[in-house]
Amino acid sequence: MTEEMACRELIEQAGDYLEGELSAAERQRFEAHLEECPYCIEYLDQIKAVSGALGGLEEDPLPPAARERLLAAYRGRRNA
Repeated sequence: MTEEMACRELIEQAGDYLEGELSAAERQRFEAHLEECPYCIEYLDQIKAVSGALGGLEEDPLPPAARERLLAAYRGRRNA
């Protein structure tokens, strides 16, 4: 018998599930949880909708100076 999946674990694995990166056993646990949890079904539907909406966006090139400022700010926060 496989261990039941908690909602938190499903949320953590949702991206891997949608990208087809879960093992067969993990996918089976994920889908078994979905059969029992309407809240996680709704969560997954929302993730799919956002992903679909963002998938149509084009990436604007970031000027090198702006990229460096963003990276410096990120590094500063991460090291704080």
